[in-house]
Formats: sequence, structure tokens, C-alpha cells
Amino acid sequence: MVYEWRDKVVLITGAATGIGALVVRKLVEFENVKHVTILDLNDEGSTLAQELNNKFGAGKVNFLKCDITKDDQVDAGFKWIKDRFGHLDVLLNNAGIMNDSYQTYKKMVEVNVTALYTCTLKALEIMRKDEGGRGGTIINTASIASLLQHPITPMYFGTKSAVLQFTLCLSLDDYYSRTGVRLMTICYGATGTALLTRTKLGNFDKDIESRLEELVKEFYLQNPDNAAVGLVDTYKYGENGSTWISTHDRPVKDITEEVTKAYKILSDTTI
Repeated sequence: MVYEWRDKVVLITGAATGIGALVVRKLVEFENVKHVTILDLNDEGSTLAQELNNKFGAGKVNFLKCDITKDDQVDAGFKWIKDRFGHLDVLLNNAGIMNDSYQTYKKMVEVNVTALYTCTLKALEIMRKDEGGRGGTIINTASIASLLQHPITPMYFGTKSAVLQFTLCLSLDDYYSRTGVRLMTICYGATGTALLTRTKLGNFDKDIESRLEELVKEFYLQNPDNAAVGLVDTYKYGENGSTWISTHDRPVKDITEEVTKAYKILSDTTI
């Protein structure tokens, strides 16, 4: 089955720049979505929205300046969509930080984990069929960091593992059979965005901190456009509970079977 983006109402976090901004462009230019709302603190989101509205019609994209770690601001964003359209079709939890420094790690956990949980629950409230909604789709952004071990940023890796496990558990039929909300995870490989620049990275350990640029070079940096295409295609082809990987400038790949097998091996040790 192919799921169509056409005429969908979409909310995406952290999409003022980077992969998220590329996704917004593709949805508006090529996928004929009805509307995209961007939640981000970066004012470049306003410039992006204005550009796309000028080109494709007023009201196609809306930018709401929002700190997604603040519940009142998140509530206002979801309320705006509900009041304007009456429903939400797709939530893309795209926002993320990769910085294990003492100064930043708590904020990273708030953005990567707590805010993602909050936005997911807010979307479920609007979407779920058993409470009057129309169903919908939530795609949560994890990373290859949820699939491997590496010394570069242990806490970041932990946050992305949390995203994967959260999404998998929430996609179980105990929820899906009632909510009708399809949940999926996309795991990006290292991608050439600001997230992996020296000004954004950090670590609590002095030795690792001094080697961050060297450690980044161990990873192949894919083109951000490939990651954006991967997310668009994950929506089109992914089934509820599926996990996808976008890396090495290759087409996005369904790795659900491998992830399921890995968890079965681990869960068998608990019985």
C-alpha cells in the first residue's frame, strides 16, 4: 500500500533549517500537501514559510516560533492547527540536539526525548479514532545512534534509543487497534547538517571533546537531501510499527525485520 501526502495537514518540529526544511520544501513543491506548520525557535522558519507561500499560495506553510520544551507553547501550536483545520494528519518529530556537554545535555534530553513524547501525545489526542479523530501518522526521528555503540556522544545515543523503543511500544496493537494512528521510526545515518559541526557538538569528557572532529570523520556524511527524500518515502511506504534507515546516500530501507529479530534475541534472555 502507498500512503499519499496529497491534501494532508502536517506538523513538523525543528524544520526551520536542515533536513526538516528540505522536507517542508518537498512536501509543498512535489507532494501537494494541504498545509505544513513548522514549530521551531529559529526565525529562518519564517523566511522559509514566506518564500513557499509566495510561490505556492498564501497559507500553505505556517511558522510558529515555539520552544518545544515549553508545554504552553506546544499546546498553542496544536491548538492553532485544530482550530484552523479541525484535524491533524501527520506529525513529524524532527527536532534534535547532539551535544553531551555539561552545559547542554539536559536541554538535549528535553528536546530529543521529553518534547518528542509530549508532541506525540498531543498528536494522539487529536488523531485517535476511539476519541473522535480520523487516525493519522506519526514519524519519530531516531538515528543510527539507536542501533550501534560509539564513544562520540553516549547521552545522545541514549536519547535516540529511547525514541526507537518508545515508538515501537506505542505502535503495538494494544494502542493501534483503538487509535488508528500509524507510528514509525526513521533512523538517519550521519548527515551533512549543522548538527555535526564543531560548534554544535559537545562532550562532558575532555579527551573525547578534543577528538570530536576526528570521531565525526569515522562516519560517512550523507547528503541532507537524501535524508529528506527518505523521510518522505517512509511515510509513503511504511506500515505501522516499522523502522527505516537512511544512510550512505542510499534509498531509505525498511529494517523492521532486523530490529524485530534483535529485540526477540534480547527479550528471550529475560524469560
